[in-house]
Amino acid sequence: MNVILYCRVSTEEQTEGCSLDVQEKRLKDYCSRLNYYVIDTYREDYSAKDYTLKRPKMKIIYEYCKKHRNEVDKILFLRWDRFTRNVEFGMTFKRKFYDELGVEINAIENPIDFSTPEWSTLMPLYCGVAHTEDEKISRRTKDGMQGSRLKGKLMGKAPKGYKNMRVKNDCWVIVDNAEAEKVKELFKEVAKGVEAPNLIRKRLYPSLSKTTFYRILTNRFYIGEIYIPAYDGFEERYITGQHDAIIDEQTFNCVQDILKGKRKGQPKLTKTSAPELYLRKFLVCPVCGHILTGAFSKGNGGRYPYYFCNHNHKHINIRAERVNEGFIKYISSLEPSKDVLALYNEILDDVRSDNKKEGERKIIKLESELEKLKQRANRVRDLFYDGQIAKEEKEDTIQRITKEMVSLENQIEEQRLINNPSIKKMIDYSINLIANMGKFFEQAPMEVRIKLLGSIFPEKIEFDGENYRTNSYNKMLEYIYQNSKQLQGKRKESDLKNHSQSHLGCPVGLEPTTFRTTI
Repeated sequence: MNVILYCRVSTEEQTEGCSLDVQEKRLKDYCSRLNYYVIDTYREDYSAKDYTLKRPKMKIIYEYCKKHRNEVDKILFLRWDRFTRNVEFGMTFKRKFYDELGVEINAIENPIDFSTPEWSTLMPLYCGVAHTEDEKISRRTKDGMQGSRLKGKLMGKAPKGYKNMRVKNDCWVIVDNAEAEKVKELFKEVAKGVEAPNLIRKRLYPSLSKTTFYRILTNRFYIGEIYIPAYDGFEERYITGQHDAIIDEQTFNCVQDILKGKRKGQPKLTKTSAPELYLRKFLVCPVCGHILTGAFSKGNGGRYPYYFCNHNHKHINIRAERVNEGFIKYISSLEPSKDVLALYNEILDDVRSDNKKEGERKIIKLESELEKLKQRANRVRDLFYDGQIAKEEKEDTIQRITKEMVSLENQIEEQRLINNPSIKKMIDYSINLIANMGKFFEQAPMEVRIKLLGSIFPEKIEFDGENYRTNSYNKMLEYIYQNSKQLQGKRKESDLKNHSQSHLGCPVGLEPTTFRTTI
């Protein structure tokens, strides 16, 4: 009798031991006693829960038996739980091998006689008992893990900034001081809201992947909490853990607002209540990252405006006139060369011209597709009127076609807006504004200044009493101002020192560009 031997373990840990060797030896001893000829032996380490042809070795055996019909009599394994613990899997493969190919599948420790009616009771019994034991073990394990979590213990690997400790059966988490300092710095910088989170990652922790970085910033474990998943009728929740927190809750919540785009400290483009303090919605403290607010101080028979840190006045407190004048000088210093603007204008004209031609071609194509959809809708209505399709089918089809037509009409409208001749006037106005940013800003009313600031600096500007710094500068303007310096070519060191605005330039490199000026 020709047989194939099948040995299986369900975990990698078992493959490292002798389980497969023991199974194979016992199977070969059994075949030797009965004078069975062993065609081949297959070893597998896939879970017994799989009930489809997911096990690669079992797929190979099945294909071999199909190709060599009447050459294989049996497939033998040690016990039914070594073959499967899933009743559906067992029944499926009994049909595939025994009923279709005439190949018997059986265990040597508890064999089943498939020629008797009792097989349909015995196979589910053997597989079901093993499955029940698996479920009990799984339930006990889950109960134990849930119980440990409810005590405030972490189940699994500790996140960065912590280390897992274990002595015999007791395990806990301690702070990894070196990594914890890096994590604290990440939270602190992101909470300021001055620099994009991903740029902070590249600058402070480049070895950290982007996915891990955002997982750290959203992990409440750092504020001393443990996540309790939903289990046995109880909803998911957080509880206080046994470990030490390394991030305060206020900083953590601030980071969450920034990641979600709420940014409570982001400038709002509304009319300022005090024109002398129009920058207070745009400046932030370099120490704590809180916004700078402003107020009037009475003294010497007058009222004097001041900017100061909203969190702690000791961090920064400075006269508004000095800040406002310095900021106008800063804006005035952002003047690209005429060559750069001329080149930029030419590029825009070329791009606009190319886009116009491409847009006209797209409009023709989209209008053609739209006409086809209209004809298709008419044909559907004709089929309905002729009684060839039901009302429901007609309505569903018309609804789908209408949705596609609306999408095409929107695309056509977008292309027509792009080709609008008035865009050229807008581009010319924008070029003129960029070339005369300082003059325009100095003469503009407060409301216009605020809107202009919101366009140039979409987020916050860090101000330390001397310098301005922001990494949220409008990217188009940043490119123009950077390249204006590049096109000027290299200068001698003495020329740079004598140039009154040389320190206002925007350094170009791998790190995020920052803008600075001295008031």
